[in-house]
Amino acid sequence: SSGINAEYGRDEIKPYDYIAADAKVVAYNPTVEQMYAPQLGPSNPFKTQQAAAQKNMFCGFVENTGVSDFQFDAQRKTFHTEGYAEDPTAYASTVGTTYVGEVEKAEQNEGRTVFEENKEKAKKRKREHFGDPSDPEGYKGPWAEYVDQVKSSGPSEEQRATLDEWAARKEPKANAKPDENEKTILHIEDTHDYQGRSFLVAPKDHEVNLYNTEPPEKCFLPKKLLHTWDAHNKGVAKVILFPKTGHLMLSCGMDSKIKLWELYGKRRCIRTYSGHAKAVRDIVFSNDGAKFLSASYDRMIKLWDTETGACLSRFTTKKIPYCVQFHPDDDKQNFFVSGMADKKIVGWDINTGEITQEYDRHLGAVNTITFIERNISFVSTSDDKSLRVWDWDIPVDRKHIADPSMHAIPSCSLSASGKWLACQSMDNKISIFATQKLRLNRKKVFKGHMVAGYACQCNFSPDNSYLISGDADGRCFIWDWKTTKVYKRFKAHDGVCIGCAWLPHETSKIVTCGWDGKIKLWD
Repeated sequence: SSGINAEYGRDEIKPYDYIAADAKVVAYNPTVEQMYAPQLGPSNPFKTQQAAAQKNMFCGFVENTGVSDFQFDAQRKTFHTEGYAEDPTAYASTVGTTYVGEVEKAEQNEGRTVFEENKEKAKKRKREHFGDPSDPEGYKGPWAEYVDQVKSSGPSEEQRATLDEWAARKEPKANAKPDENEKTILHIEDTHDYQGRSFLVAPKDHEVNLYNTEPPEKCFLPKKLLHTWDAHNKGVAKVILFPKTGHLMLSCGMDSKIKLWELYGKRRCIRTYSGHAKAVRDIVFSNDGAKFLSASYDRMIKLWDTETGACLSRFTTKKIPYCVQFHPDDDKQNFFVSGMADKKIVGWDINTGEITQEYDRHLGAVNTITFIERNISFVSTSDDKSLRVWDWDIPVDRKHIADPSMHAIPSCSLSASGKWLACQSMDNKISIFATQKLRLNRKKVFKGHMVAGYACQCNFSPDNSYLISGDADGRCFIWDWKTTKVYKRFKAHDGVCIGCAWLPHETSKIVTCGWDGKIKLWD
């Protein structure tokens, strides 16, 4: 023990020899041996080496050291960047500069910090000879090029070939090569009447005036089944009526075929259009009905001639189109938009076959597109449970409706007056939006049917007094517009009743289609 001194007796201890371990002040100058002598008394046998170590804070012993803020930051940033830093302990300062961390890298960099220049100074590039100043054409002066200057910064020939191949693969293809499977079958012999008018011209010898621009004064509920068409080998995806007159009906099915039907007279199948490799998702007529577009799961959008059955154009972005819609203005019938599975709405020009605009703001696949406000803007719905309002040809939405209570909207329908937009919601409701400012009408909610998981069409009666919709159990529902009560429900199909439409000039005739492959006419 350091407490024993030879000048004193065996049992005597010099008073200033003993220094307490927790002493803060000493009244004399102790020697190094006294300072570092072991503590008096027995050590605690139950303490580990780590627990017995001298500490001045919970996790160890911290020494005060005089380091400037800049030096500390320099070493800290160097350690995080390069992996080494100078050892700041007192022991290291006596031996010389030592490092902690990646010592080999520190020696290789000669201990330089991140603030010190690591790279050698670049050699000054040599320029070509300035030329003779007396020669105005040959004199280059300070504008002379560097000796090692590369004059072309473009890709090499091999890189250019790879880039061209990638761009060709990426580019949307319109007017692609005709498909061998594009065929049409005419099922009737009398395509023209005695005056030379084709079947696209509405007949005038029916009880109902098909050329009347006014809707019926009062509509009534249908009571009985009039006719059944065994339309498709697989389920029917959608039915639409011929524009304005409604004397023809176009249906598309999961058997990849599209068919044109008569709704008056003999109610025959007029023509079959074949050309898609997979199920057809959506169809839409142009304003005059002479052409129509079809969107299919084979990632193709095709433009057909209704009368001849010829496929006029083909469009694809190599993504599945979920919906297509012509621009409703008569002077813009060469434009159409398609909602895609890759969250985009793509605008096409039929004449050039090129994309004119891309509306890319949705967060899910686009399900429906509906034009509102005199066709200045359109509403789109998506799997991201939102509605967005776009001005035509402007790729930024001017209104975004999203609410935690909202569900995905797979189907929409505009009323005959254009004032209301009916949206089939996945929570078994039909929500109504006013098209003027696109506000939800909370008083008009139509319930009772089961459509969760199915894109069942909903539709208005011509006089806006009823709302109709199919449902997953094959039933057809008819609600009263004013009271939102279910006026009638009846079993229409064995499978899902996926589509319905009210004939525009009839008071009580509706058409329904289902996944049982049938189309039915009710009155």
